[in-house]
Amino acid sequence: MGEMDLVALDGRTLVVLEVRSKQTGHPDDAARTVDKEKQRRLSLTALWFRKRHRLEALPLRFDVAAIIWPELGTPILEHHENAFPLAVRGGMFG
Repeated sequence: MGEMDLVALDGRTLVVLEVRSKQTGHPDDAARTVDKEKQRRLSLTALWFRKRHRLEALPLRFDVAAIIWPELGTPILEHHENAFPLAVRGGMFG
């Protein structure tokens, strides 16, 4: 399985938030580091979590919080809602 940075409810939607940060660049660069394999692991873990806590009736949403921490200056945060879809089909937790 894997780990989830943050799990929250947005109304009746179960949100899995992946946090990514870098020291330089644009927040989109940090968000793009959530590759297909990480999406697959997050999807499997989220499905397990949803089943384990009897939340199967809730839809899942995957968001990414991308943070740039410049050496000097103010951090830049971007929230990418619906950053990617569920990356697995069916399976033991689907």
